[in-house]
Amino acid sequence: MCIEGEIATNTDRTGLWSLVVPLKPLSQGKSRLTRAAGVLLRPRLALAFAQDTVAAALACRAVRDVVVVTDDPVAAAALGALGARTVRDEPAAGLNAALVHGERAVRDRRPAAAVAALNADLPALRPAELAKVLDFAAEFPRAFVTDATGIGTTFLSASSGVELRPAFGGPSRARHLSSGAVEITSAGIDSVRQDVDTGDDLRAAVRLGVGPHTAARWAAGVPARDR
Repeated sequence: MCIEGEIATNTDRTGLWSLVVPLKPLSQGKSRLTRAAGVLLRPRLALAFAQDTVAAALACRAVRDVVVVTDDPVAAAALGALGARTVRDEPAAGLNAALVHGERAVRDRRPAAAVAALNADLPALRPAELAKVLDFAAEFPRAFVTDATGIGTTFLSASSGVELRPAFGGPSRARHLSSGAVEITSAGIDSVRQDVDTGDDLRAAVRLGVGPHTAARWAAGVPARDR
């Protein structure tokens, strides 16, 4: 991944995995960032996070395509321009229902697809680290990555013919473990773990090295003392 400038595009679309990325309407997402970023910058950062996440995912050698589930027209247009397929959140019943809807959208076209859910707030995501996770996940029916706090989940996979059965939200690591999914504990996947909900999370992601959309928004919109 290129930290400064554009991320190289993966032109080989024969990768094994289809990724499903859920995204709330930008006006509603990332409410806990308001204190660090302010009311005006917060939705712009939410979009930048998603742009960097999707761009990195599409640059990953193991990824065939990305489906974004969102009702936000601005986000749909921006992420579609990167090469993602966007679908409406027709269930409108929360995160896990959106993921199941995205899984169905993938498998309506490719019934044998291997599917993985990926958070939209991974602005430091590296294609190579995502490929490492996907290569590990390919060995198991279901696998997941916990977030940097060790409480939540940033990634959940289901191999061909296996239902995703997402249980995101709050202490989802424990729920995914109890559901039989294998936890991926490999070293060197920090960018897949580092989701962003708070100002501290964002500063941690910046230290890892965020993508160009987030870097530009953060630098332009935040006082130097808060960077």
